[in-house]
Amino acid sequence: MLGLFMDMGKKNTYGIRAFINDVHLWLGLVSGIIIFLVCLSGTILTFEKEIEQWFKQELKVEVVGTKKSLSSLVNNPNIRSKGQLNSITIPTDEASPYKLSIKENPEQRRGTTYEVNPYTAEILAPQETGMDKFMFGMFKMHRWLLMDIKWGRPIVGIATIIFMILAISGIVLWFPKKVKWKTVKAGFKIKTNANWKRINHDLHNTLGFYACILILIMGITGLCWSFEGYRDGLSAIMGTRVFGNRGGGTEVDLERLANGKSINLEEAIALANKELNYHGELTVSLPNEKNPVYSFRKIADNSWSTVAQDRLQIHESGEVVSKEIYADKPLNVKIASAIKPIHTGTIYGRFSKWLYFLACLIGTSLPITGTIIYINKLKKKSKRRKKNKLATT
Repeated sequence: MLGLFMDMGKKNTYGIRAFINDVHLWLGLVSGIIIFLVCLSGTILTFEKEIEQWFKQELKVEVVGTKKSLSSLVNNPNIRSKGQLNSITIPTDEASPYKLSIKENPEQRRGTTYEVNPYTAEILAPQETGMDKFMFGMFKMHRWLLMDIKWGRPIVGIATIIFMILAISGIVLWFPKKVKWKTVKAGFKIKTNANWKRINHDLHNTLGFYACILILIMGITGLCWSFEGYRDGLSAIMGTRVFGNRGGGTEVDLERLANGKSINLEEAIALANKELNYHGELTVSLPNEKNPVYSFRKIADNSWSTVAQDRLQIHESGEVVSKEIYADKPLNVKIASAIKPIHTGTIYGRFSKWLYFLACLIGTSLPITGTIIYINKLKKKSKRRKKNKLATT
């Protein structure tokens, strides 16, 4: 049906399919280099954390004796000398280190993560390697093309929009002129026993078809970083703020809760595990003078999603201030809070990362295979013209 519609009036006229083909061709040629660089850097960044970790020393934790109390770790002089301790992440695996987020100076926006052996209080400071610098370069390439943010961000955004148009137009062109199962079936596979031109065409056509859905998802979510107006519009459509409050920001009536009672860190964690009664990694943000509240995030070990975190706030007096269960949140809130992991492919852990890696790799290849197809067509037209000239002379 689609093929018949596109083919209407095409005998001697410039039809819809020809128009879509020209849009696909010229947009691809204009944006090819930028799309190649953005997709290449995105492919590498898919496993950014894993690659960086290969080049770093690993803190080995042997289960010997009993773990030191969290209070003793918090008050450890070696840890206190690093700066202000903001949060502690406690894994369920007994042989894994605790992760401490420490704000080393007032100008630091986010804390530096230190790994600590819970049995010996051994501290492993974060290590800066050449791979960290390389990955940061890839990040700047992906977001700003290594340019000034003012110029690089919108250029990447425009290229992303073009890539989405290419994906949609590519799907339309993927369907043959006459839609029959025999002709459609050929688009699902690469004819490996054909000549190299046909193989290149199939790599562009078939792989592009398989990757198009993920490419569109990456584009829709990626534009949230390029254009503030787009992010605001998407927030309005979804009915909740994208990159907005992720929980833990409930206002606390300090006067009502200030009853002279005070619980320590261990008691607060015990209460949190009682409220969130399942096995999972627990992160606690410590109270301070401005906010005397323990803020907890917990995710179940058997969770399929990396964003399915439950949140809890407990006042220093021991009273539960707020409790947010991820499963109870509306669907639009769940999606909005997961924009970044949806874009990066981390939302379902290693499984979704591999899917995104393959999709990004295909996206990187599309400008190359598409350009080769165009060059081959130019050569074919040139040979045809020469042949026609010889025939008329």
